[in-house]
Amino acid sequence: QVQLVESGGGLVQAGGSLRVSCAASGSIFRVNDMGWYRQAPGNQRELVARITSSGFANYADSMKGRVTISRDNLSNTVLLQMNSLKPEDTAVYYCYAEMLVAERGSLTRRDYWGQGTQVTVSS
Repeated sequence: QVQLVESGGGLVQAGGSLRVSCAASGSIFRVNDMGWYRQAPGNQRELVARITSSGFANYADSMKGRVTISRDNLSNTVLLQMNSLKPEDTAVYYCYAEMLVAERGSLTRRDYWGQGTQVTVSS
């Protein structure tokens, strides 16, 4: 069974830093893109940052200069370092991964999501 397990997050004051991490596990042939999305109450889920298997990263405009995404392909983990956090960054942060997995004798592309981790920034 393939899953994404997140850790980190929590409560921080405005201007502070947090790091969230996510590890993919299970019967995985290959992990392609990994990333982080977030969803605040009443809002749609939105991209925070995304990184390819070769390390190319792209960031939401609202997060550029304040977050860094990185990954370890050997352990299938992705990290998101967030600095200079603002109250409007408060949301549930979800890990994402696009993977190739074996299903019924063939490789299938699937999108996976973590369970979400709460990030709360107090003013």
